[in-house]
Amino acid sequence: METDILKQLYLEHTGVEVASVEELPSSGSNRRYFRLSSPGKDSIVGVLGTCREENEAFIYMAGHFGAKGLPVPQVLAVAPDSMAYIQNDLGDRLLFSEIEKGRLTRSFSAEEKELLAKTMRLLPDVQFGGAVGMDFSKCYPTPHFDSRSILWDLNYFKYCFLKATGLEFQEDRLEDDFQNLANVLLRSQSGTFMYRDFQSRNVMIKDGEPWLIDFQGGRRGPFYYDVASFLWQAKANFPSSLRHELIGEYLSSLRKYQPIDEDYFMEQLRHFVLFRTLQVLGAYGFRGYFEKKPHFMQSVPFAIANLRELLDRPYPEYPYLDDVLRRLVDMKQFADAPGKHALTVKVMSFAYKKGIPDDATGNGGGYVFDCRAINNPGKYEHYKQFTGLDANVIEFLENDGEILEYLDHVYAMVDASVDRYVERGFTNLMVCFGCTGGRHRSVYCAQHTAEHIARRCHNVNVELVHREQNIEQIFKAR
Repeated sequence: METDILKQLYLEHTGVEVASVEELPSSGSNRRYFRLSSPGKDSIVGVLGTCREENEAFIYMAGHFGAKGLPVPQVLAVAPDSMAYIQNDLGDRLLFSEIEKGRLTRSFSAEEKELLAKTMRLLPDVQFGGAVGMDFSKCYPTPHFDSRSILWDLNYFKYCFLKATGLEFQEDRLEDDFQNLANVLLRSQSGTFMYRDFQSRNVMIKDGEPWLIDFQGGRRGPFYYDVASFLWQAKANFPSSLRHELIGEYLSSLRKYQPIDEDYFMEQLRHFVLFRTLQVLGAYGFRGYFEKKPHFMQSVPFAIANLRELLDRPYPEYPYLDDVLRRLVDMKQFADAPGKHALTVKVMSFAYKKGIPDDATGNGGGYVFDCRAINNPGKYEHYKQFTGLDANVIEFLENDGEILEYLDHVYAMVDASVDRYVERGFTNLMVCFGCTGGRHRSVYCAQHTAEHIARRCHNVNVELVHREQNIEQIFKAR
């Protein structure tokens, strides 16, 4: 039987026969894991690999990291051909599962955030401390992050994902920008250990602390890559505010090893996030389109969402790649149905004497701002026939100045809510402004608030309604 070698290793290590063998769920690789146990003994995990060099890389790294006190599994025994080995059992608690509620709701609890923070604080210890004395020639398939390995991954994306979508592109121009991207990434070379597949599925939680697994693809390389890999893991679904917090945790630990220019760090990180996103799309394409594994196809929309968010800012260093990616995220199979997931903010002006507007979305309403304390142009005969859209009313309100200060406070509250609604995947928010007649102050405030949101948030639809004037305007997400 295929597990006989694992049973033999277990017997040699423990001195007793295996009583039960349970195959554990597989991950993205072809390696197979089994839990071996017998009464009165701690369970042990057996591993069957398909590549001797990959197994040897893991076995070497586990020993090297373990000797430095880093939290990794201990390899207990190895088959003569290195195609199988046994290691201590870290349990079943993947970090990916421990943060499941946060991943689904995009609202992470204090406990989930602390596990993530511990993991990010651990990372520099692995990258810098783990690199000391490491024999990088033991790494597989390559000892360091170089131009060739970058172009392998980019072509993986091109052939296994991009071509599979049917998108038309000029291959020579794309290759030119691939080389430009490689040049930008390589300006950050360092002597640190690059985990390469650092993500929440490769972190176990034992006794409340993170333990690291599946680092056999690691090599010497820049530390930015692992930050991008973890925080932009497709199905981790981290909101940008949490990413920012966790980058802070990482940088506080990183400063133990070297000083950091935060502005440069964030700018360079952005290029690694793009590269990592393309690399995982290539992997999803191969595993999904070609190997027909549904788990990977289910991850594609999350990676496309990450890519769409990245493209909120252009990449002028790679103009043709930027253009191709924008066309990619707009393809029918990836683009959301109109308004399906994008947040729609409905902004209304109204007259209190006719009642506060109903919320047709079923959310029960949102913000209702009372503008009646602001100096009213309508009490002057000259302004009665005009509205808050007319130049003379606008001039009256702005010269007074009161309405500008009022809207500053409104913007602060509404902006915070819009950001959180987007992060949590909500689809509707209502913002209403009321005044006595729904003609001057409320119209001015609603108009300016709608324009402010549309200007600030490119990924939000804004519907503006001046109820008493029967005027509607739509600002579509861009």
